[in-house]
Formats: sequence, structure tokens, C-alpha cells
Amino acid sequence: MSILILEAFYGGSHKQLVDLLQEELEDSVLYTLPAKKWHWRARTSALYFSQNIPTSEHYRILFASSVLNLTELAALRPDLGKLKKILYFHENQLVYPVKKCQERDFQYGYNQILSCLVADVVVFNSVFNMESFLTSIGKFMKLIPDHRPKDLESIIRPKCQVIYFPIRFPDVSRFMPKHKAAHLQKILSLKENGGNAPSTALPFQQQLRGSENLLKSFDSKSGPCDAAQQESLGCSVRQASYLKTFNSSDDSSTHHGEHKQNWCDILAEADDQQRPLHIVWPHRWLEAVYCGCYPLCPKDLVYPEIFPAEYLYSTPEQLSKRLQNFCKRPDITRKHLYKGEMAPFSWAALHGKFRSLLTAEPREDL
Repeated sequence: MSILILEAFYGGSHKQLVDLLQEELEDSVLYTLPAKKWHWRARTSALYFSQNIPTSEHYRILFASSVLNLTELAALRPDLGKLKKILYFHENQLVYPVKKCQERDFQYGYNQILSCLVADVVVFNSVFNMESFLTSIGKFMKLIPDHRPKDLESIIRPKCQVIYFPIRFPDVSRFMPKHKAAHLQKILSLKENGGNAPSTALPFQQQLRGSENLLKSFDSKSGPCDAAQQESLGCSVRQASYLKTFNSSDDSSTHHGEHKQNWCDILAEADDQQRPLHIVWPHRWLEAVYCGCYPLCPKDLVYPEIFPAEYLYSTPEQLSKRLQNFCKRPDITRKHLYKGEMAPFSWAALHGKFRSLLTAEPREDL
């Protein structure tokens, strides 16, 4: 195995990323620790991995999230320190929210800075994540009482790049209203990586497994994410039910077939006016929008980087006013066609960047 993937916090988006990489990239091996007791993972995972990763002459690349103290691992295992070391930031500890400034543990951010100094490539999942980290290094290091190191941002910045978190979108088009399904296919046919490469539509029919998993989530006891899916997809499910009922009464006439479709549209339109609006916190925005949800996000953090201005609010008063309007007219959001881009966040668009990142010529000293 030439690619060694380490994840000290194997859960959530961290798990989603490394599972995708291991599945899609041949010649890789994955070592993990469970996603619990995050602070202890950040403190001690390097020692654990140093004792549990077998020595191998085949390793060429080490890929790890920033939870791992890469500096400690490289010192404890010089054989791994020689590899091309790639550090991926899902979030950074220099600006991660804390209740009070004095409660921020200096060591976690310091560990990430040291790991960046040791890494060969530092990858962030957004421009905001990268810039907030790099521009905070100087202020963060002033917490040291004296003999402070200098010029760390200028040393680390040349190693840095942004590769958005890759999403392998499932095929949900058959559960969506026709106007949204058609629009979805259109916006996912954007040119790969925003360049001059041939347009690459996401493989709707190649990912039915994701659809099956989505269907399983339609359980009345499920959490708020299912409410978002039901809100955006439920209309089509009901339409299918209407069609099934109508089919059972008469299957013989083409004229009736046309009438059935029109009747379904009429029922759906009436239903849009009567059904209440579901307001959810989906946690995974780029997936929620893909399933037909209308994003409403603060004009802050990474959101302006991802969503067009019309989906952003600046004050709590603006948020309240927008929500009141949508609650009075829920059909506005149901008929709305998303005006942003989703293709740049798909695995179809990003796999080339990850393959290039995880490729390295053997080093002379290996």
C-alpha cells in the first residue's frame, strides 16, 4: 500500500472523507481511532499510531486530518516522517468558537501550527478556513509570554491550498418535483473544476445505493435532516401515490394518461399552498440544497464563499423577516430554483485534484 491514511477522529465528515478516499483510490490503507473524546485524540493519537502502524517499504504518502499531531508522529516514526505528508483541515483551532477567550486551550492550536510546519502540503476545505487560520497565527503566537517564533505564516502559506470537501451525491432526482429535478441536472452539468474540460454531469443512475440509503431515512422517528428531505422530496412521493391510484382505475387510454399527469400537477400545486413550511437545521448544507432545500445562511464565516448573496442575511431581524415571509408563502421556496453552484463540490469534479495530491514520486532516501 503506497498511500497511508490516518484519521484520529473517525466520525462525521472526517469519516466520510477518508472512507471515500480509500474506496476511490487504489493502493491505500486506512488506520483510525473512534470519534470520541476529541481532546484526548488530539493529545495522544500520534503515540498510538506510532505503535500500531506496521513498518512498510511501500508507503509513499501519508494523509491525515489536523486532529493528529503530525510533528509527534514524524519524530516517533522517522520512517513515516520521510513520506510526502499531507495535512487536511476540516476546521482549525485558532478560530474555533469557545465560550470565553481565556478558555481556549493554547496547545491544540499550537499543535496544528507545528503540524503545518512539518507537513509537505496543507489542504483546507475552504478559503475561509485557510485564511482564518493563516491570518490568526501571528496574534495566536503572541499568547506566548516571550521568545516568540516569527514569520510562521510566511513559512506555512506556500504549502497551503484549498480543495473543497468532496460529496458523492446520490441519485434523488426521481423523488423530486420535476422542475427541481430538471434544474438539478442542469446545474450539475457545469464544466469540471470550472475550467475548459468537457462538461461532467454527476452520474445520476450510477449511485442508486445512495438513493436506497436516503429512502431508509424516511422514518417517522428520524431526526431533523429527514424533515428536510421530506419537505423537498415528499411532494413527488405523494404525486407517485396519486398516479398509482389513478392507474388502478384505468390503464387503457392514452388520453386518460395525459389527464392523469395534469391532475397530478393540479393536486401538487394545491398541496404546495396548504402544506406548512418545514424549517430545519440540516448540518450538511451542500447535500440539503441538492435535495431541494432553500438555504438561508448568515453573511459570515464560509457561507458567502459558497452561497449567492440572496441566500444570506446580515442581522437576526433580517432572518426573522425572511422566515415570516416564507411561512406565509411556503410555495415561494418550493417553486424556487437554486441559483448557486453544486458541481464544484462533487467528487466527480474533485477526484482529479485528490488523485493528483495523493501521487508522489518515491523519494531518494526511501
